[in-house]
Amino acid sequence: MCNAWSAPTADPRGFIFTLDTETGFPRVVQIDAAWGLGESVVKGTVSPDRHTVFKPLLASSDLRPVTSRVLGEKAEKTVYNPGAAGTASVATEEDERSRFVLTTDEVLQLARWAVAIEEHYGRPMDIEWAKDGRTGELFIVQARPETVQARRVQGTLMSYTLNSAGPLLVSGIAIGQRVAIGPVQKITSSAEVASFTTGSVLVTEMTDPDWVPIMRRAAAIVTDRGGRTSHAAIVSRELGVAAIIGAGNATTALLDGQIVTVSCAEGEIGHVYAGAADFTEVEINLDDLPATRTKVMLNLGDPTAAMRWWQLGSDGVGLARMEFIVGNHIKVHPMALANIDAVTDEQTRDEIRRRCRGFDDPASFFVDTLAAGIAGIAAPMFPNPVVVRLSDFKTNEYAALIGGDQFEPAEANPMLGWRGASRYYDAGYRAGFALECAALRKVRDEMGFTNVVVMVPFCRTLDEADRVLEVMAEEGLRRGDNDLQVYVMAEIPSNFLLADEFCDRFDGFSIGSNDLTQLVLGIDRDSQRLAPQFDERNPAVMRLIKELVEVAHRRGRVVGLCGQAPSDHPDFARLLVDIGIDSISVTPDSFVAVRQAVACAEISLPIGQQEPA
Repeated sequence: MCNAWSAPTADPRGFIFTLDTETGFPRVVQIDAAWGLGESVVKGTVSPDRHTVFKPLLASSDLRPVTSRVLGEKAEKTVYNPGAAGTASVATEEDERSRFVLTTDEVLQLARWAVAIEEHYGRPMDIEWAKDGRTGELFIVQARPETVQARRVQGTLMSYTLNSAGPLLVSGIAIGQRVAIGPVQKITSSAEVASFTTGSVLVTEMTDPDWVPIMRRAAAIVTDRGGRTSHAAIVSRELGVAAIIGAGNATTALLDGQIVTVSCAEGEIGHVYAGAADFTEVEINLDDLPATRTKVMLNLGDPTAAMRWWQLGSDGVGLARMEFIVGNHIKVHPMALANIDAVTDEQTRDEIRRRCRGFDDPASFFVDTLAAGIAGIAAPMFPNPVVVRLSDFKTNEYAALIGGDQFEPAEANPMLGWRGASRYYDAGYRAGFALECAALRKVRDEMGFTNVVVMVPFCRTLDEADRVLEVMAEEGLRRGDNDLQVYVMAEIPSNFLLADEFCDRFDGFSIGSNDLTQLVLGIDRDSQRLAPQFDERNPAVMRLIKELVEVAHRRGRVVGLCGQAPSDHPDFARLLVDIGIDSISVTPDSFVAVRQAVACAEISLPIGQQEPA
């Protein structure tokens, strides 16, 4: 399986864990790698490369299930001190910092050895490896039981109840159902990342993708602006962080250093109270959750948060947002990566090349990073379906990406502009879409995640559907090949009025209730003034949903709903069950409540509706 250890050298070393060290997810292998001795990695003085490999697909020699490759800074390395006893820390060369320590083949070899060691000992393992720089041979140096995750109780989820609290300071939209306590720290710019203290309550006007590193470290988040579909709300749900959105005056009402309690456990409205409140935490045994015929799935976008929710036992992912990966991990406009020489600004070109360090070229950076992100969401759910929505940025959002302003037109109303399906066959984005397709091919064909379903968003007409499917086929994503299913978002009235014709072209529908409600009722989904009228349960919206389900089931197609409504209104789940929806996809924080609501609704269905459609 592996070679015996030879003489000590300053060659690459690292560590392997046979589970995810943050969440305890048992079906991955994590491999850290750095130059020099492993001492610097143990002490935390160096940021190593990190690779994640999905165990269940390792057995096939034809697949390469490396779901994540993160290039570490590796600013220094520990070496044996020449001519003296002990070791010394020296700076790494630029070439060492800009490339991965291990090749993909070496990562896969170490992962297979790690699985064999875990199987031998019958428990998760903490393993040390080394590589001989002269011969290129890999060695297993040490193996011991993993102890941190082994001590944690699996299969439970925390529920929070507020008992008493100090004076109310501000209120807003509650995201999640948690309670958190901490000191206020007001931040005005993502440039202040380094100054943010872990465990503080982040208070700001609003967030964007550059804020994610701060948000991960916050005890809770409070913003002046935003709604349930804002960046702060979406990211907070996936990170499992309590957040209050659209508080209006949080940045003026709350004081730096002030101890506050952020409560999202009191319903749709969240509150910030002065001081440390008294609250109760209760563990919910996830094994006790009721089974349902209607599939209850998750809405996810952040691959780094996906493994956090593996214990929920969801039926898959009904909406994986590709644009979250592009906006938060790639951050460069796809067209700029497809043809970097077309980028006119020299500083922008230099920044793009800097971000592409460790990859063969800018296009490979996009394809490999996007593929790893999608695989990171698909792995915790495998083999359950993971519906990946093709990019659905609006033009103003694309323009905000690095190099993006050169490729995007200025639109008066981006929400109804050049978005979704209309981009994929257009010469202005065709090369960028080819990169999206290449990433999906890699996930399905090279890594083996055939549970990934592709979904086309904002498809306005039948002709547009035909053109998109034709382009996808040209790029190696032909519907039916390798069991590829292609869904369409049902979010425009035309998708419902021409449901029968759309059934000819797609395997299923996923209802986007936010855009659907906006377009049916003529209400801007982001308008605070009209927010009381924005209700997915409106009879006009529900009638369209009911008619779509009837047509789709008659044609043997599935229908799910992936909007925000079931997360905000558990009673909406009852309405969907009554009309026979196949699946409901919700945010992780509301999964338990919706699953219970669905179970109750199914129990109370009239005789004759007890069997699934």
